[in-house]
Amino acid sequence: MRSTSDRIEEYLYAKLSDSANGVIEIQRNDLAQLFACVPSQINYVIATRFTLERGYVVESKRGGGGYIRIKRLAPEHIDQLGQLVLAVGELIAQKEAEGIVWRLESDELLSSREADIMRVALSRDVLALPLPERDRLRARLLSAMLTAVFAHEQEEG
Repeated sequence: MRSTSDRIEEYLYAKLSDSANGVIEIQRNDLAQLFACVPSQINYVIATRFTLERGYVVESKRGGGGYIRIKRLAPEHIDQLGQLVLAVGELIAQKEAEGIVWRLESDELLSSREADIMRVALSRDVLALPLPERDRLRARLLSAMLTAVFAHEQEEG
């Protein structure tokens, strides 16, 4: 007998397969009611089975009209994004982060304005924390930004 988590996963995969653009939006509470489970179980399934490593980007909006959006990335985006996120790692210095941003800008995945915004947000002046916390936060921010860039790139491409 399949677990509730397995059934939720199967349901979401089916919804993604039926989606013309590889994107679905769900209401966590509605899905929890459908499967007679607690909303945290929906979070668990999404966090463990719809990961970047498996080729998915998950976005969420909290609040009254909140939703969870799951996007399936194209294989070429998964490879590129995975390599960049691996390069970022758990900690990244400002110079290394700027190098990644420069590469995305030179590959025309970022406009010069977007690249400038990213550089400012990742700078030591803005991330006024002691090391290694500053490099850890920079890595998390850059990984999130990369995920957003590749998800947006796929929507346009």
